[in-house]
Amino acid sequence: MKKTIKTFLKSTAKDYISRSVNPPIVRASTILFKTMQELRKHQKDIAKGKDVLYWDYGRQGSQTTIYLQKFLKELEQAHHVFLTQTGFGAVALAIMSICRPGDEIVISDCVYRPTQKLVSQILKEFNIKAIWYNPNSFEDLKSKITNKTKLIYVENPGSNTFEFQDLGKIVSLAKRKNIYTAIDNTWGTAYFLQPIKLGFDLSITSATKYYSGHSDVMAGTLAVSKKIYKKVWCYNHVSGYRLSADDAYLVIRGLRTLDIRLEKHQENTKQVIKWLSQQKKIVKILYPYKPLSTSYKLWKKYYSGASGLLSVIINSKSKSSVYKFVNSLELFGIGYSWGGFESLAVYNDPVEMGDRRFFKLEKNQHLIRVHIGLEDPKDLINDLKKSLKFVK
Repeated sequence: MKKTIKTFLKSTAKDYISRSVNPPIVRASTILFKTMQELRKHQKDIAKGKDVLYWDYGRQGSQTTIYLQKFLKELEQAHHVFLTQTGFGAVALAIMSICRPGDEIVISDCVYRPTQKLVSQILKEFNIKAIWYNPNSFEDLKSKITNKTKLIYVENPGSNTFEFQDLGKIVSLAKRKNIYTAIDNTWGTAYFLQPIKLGFDLSITSATKYYSGHSDVMAGTLAVSKKIYKKVWCYNHVSGYRLSADDAYLVIRGLRTLDIRLEKHQENTKQVIKWLSQQKKIVKILYPYKPLSTSYKLWKKYYSGASGLLSVIINSKSKSSVYKFVNSLELFGIGYSWGGFESLAVYNDPVEMGDRRFFKLEKNQHLIRVHIGLEDPKDLINDLKKSLKFVK
């Protein structure tokens, strides 16, 4: 993927008259054409999914967003990539493009909480039913399929609890049953995993995270296969989803260092986990680091690397002491999101993890989600060591 990133950036530099290293920010609502014939032909090309240098209307984007889409199309190995204002916008675009009243979504129990709310509350009002399956059991997923199943929705690994699934088996099952598949690939990004190449129809990434890398922009991407392109294009065309040129520019800036940053996140995380695994107060590390574990084998089977997001489970009778552990960290910010250069830590209450049917913490267990940033790993370890002393 390093070669893809560097080569693509070099090859696309000549596309711009400005000859600047970075593509210009083009803000536009109205796009002008020389003749009506040119306008109609251009609209037909867009509908067919052909590569274009500009859209027919500003709601679809500008030259800046097209540059980003062209880059991501190569990175994702996809037929097309749609852009949204947030990562969750890409989730909604994927689901709303496919599902209609009477359909069922078979969805992993471990997904992002807003995704849970969308399918279990909002879509329920439109007679679209969510069927939850255990992310640790392919047989459970298989048993939940009915003749009404329209979409299998996977988040890999799961938010907060990091369950890894056998993606190849899921794709094979879906193809046999003629069911669409979607995956939230934000943790690994297309740098470590290319879901469309693997056989998924839709691949979601929150560009707010690693694609941006600087914690200063919100964006989402939805990579699609040729099979699903028209369905998503039709809904996207009327939905109003649009990423601004300014935000697209910031994501482009981040993507230029994606490979370097992810490799560093991975290396730092390895060192921190090596230390965490020796701490008696840490009863479990939710990350694919043990070669004999199921999560490691499934991660190794499909991914070329691992990012910097994980969770740890701490055993303590005192919740306040675990809070003190988080509060006393100096190099770890307390806040949501992740994927930026900075390290983060946040205490996750069961309520924040949503309605989990197949995951429960034991008594006196506490889950802390941690993002390992680009700081010196020795400094991060010393910070954790100092703060862990507060846990009783």
